[in-house]
Amino acid sequence: MRIAPRSLLLITGLALGFAGCAHPAERALRGRWLGESVENFDPSELAEATAWARGTSLEFGSSRVTVSIPAEEARSGTFALSAIEDRLIRLSVVDTEGATSELEVIVDDEEHLRWVLGDGRTVVMKKK
Repeated sequence: MRIAPRSLLLITGLALGFAGCAHPAERALRGRWLGESVENFDPSELAEATAWARGTSLEFGSSRVTVSIPAEEARSGTFALSAIEDRLIRLSVVDTEGATSELEVIVDDEEHLRWVLGDGRTVVMKKK
């Protein structure tokens, strides 16, 4: 079967267009998010936790995430959506050494999200 050059161009264009499509949740995460504050920390830990949070950042590309936290080297990996429940997004992240971990964020609006740390604690982040 022979494919006309015009048809081949159309098929190639469609394939590239679909390959560039991402889930709306992935598109919402794209960009750099900077820590602003914390929630649900003990009052005795609040000042230190807030200072730590202000040094954190999450940066999402099309399928990569980089996590930066104070006093540690930034870590990057590829991510895939593993679950979406209302505004909670769970990501499966594979680091450069092949280890898999989970990252949870709650998207509040286009400019704010909360990075879920566990035990009800979160880092409130703002999109840069």
